[in-house]
Amino acid sequence: MLEVCLLGTGGMMPLPYRWLTSLMARYNGTSILIDCGEGTQIAMKEKGWSPKPIDIICFTHFHADHISGLPGMLLTMGNAERTEPLLLVGPKGLTKVVAALRVIAPELPFPVECLELTEAEQSLQFDGFRIEAFKVNHNVVCYGYSILVDRIGKFDVEKAQALNIDRRYWNRLQKGETIETEQGVWTPDMVLGAPRKGIKLTYCTDTRPTDSIVRNAQGADLFICEGMYGEPEKKQKAREYKHMTFYEAAYLAKEAQVEELWLTHYSPSLVRAEEYMGEVRKIFPNAIAGKDGKSVDLQYKEE
Repeated sequence: MLEVCLLGTGGMMPLPYRWLTSLMARYNGTSILIDCGEGTQIAMKEKGWSPKPIDIICFTHFHADHISGLPGMLLTMGNAERTEPLLLVGPKGLTKVVAALRVIAPELPFPVECLELTEAEQSLQFDGFRIEAFKVNHNVVCYGYSILVDRIGKFDVEKAQALNIDRRYWNRLQKGETIETEQGVWTPDMVLGAPRKGIKLTYCTDTRPTDSIVRNAQGADLFICEGMYGEPEKKQKAREYKHMTFYEAAYLAKEAQVEELWLTHYSPSLVRAEEYMGEVRKIFPNAIAGKDGKSVDLQYKEE
């Protein structure tokens, strides 16, 4: 199960009723934060989640509404007596940006590691899940992210019995371990079926529509995408500032054949996002206007 919470849905500036865009996900004891604008800590408190166990923070880009909350977040983690390392992931220049922000948070009781993305598409492997970063099209270097939980095939008892594999090794083989005994070498592929559909979450903000988004969001269980403007007449403004409209995001969701679309990163001038969703759902029926604190538990689909 992948727990997902859209902490905030605002772009440019926090508002009394809308925090800046940020996403938090939790999987098997690991917590991942994507973006950390001003107010992210408050949004997290409102959800009832703690910043202390965050293991990874991914940044889409270095505009203030996506990273200005980092110094305070680091200080809060330090005050909670955190000692485990924290991994920060982001575009090239991350180390320099973090060093500048840490002028007001210079001493922490835990190490901070920076991983700078250098490729157009880059995959990062962690314990039990992957994070895939992909470049999008904003007026500065910007990345989208997918969190993927892969799922191995079913254990084939009949195959294991036919191969005379001792039952005590079955669990280890199912977990991907190779077993060497006097009778022979047993590998997981000998007793596992084809990989099953796992869990996929794709998140992107601050971009024009791109092929990279469609490719990387393909088949996602949940696609969280920028919808800066709901007003149809603001399409030209979206082009000019390298953002997206609700309708462009809906077409991306349709092309990528995702299960569900949540819109986020609204313009401060956009007050009632739901007013525009009727037209959006004509393009992609399973579209939802994201709200601060909106959460879901993504589960494996039973076959």
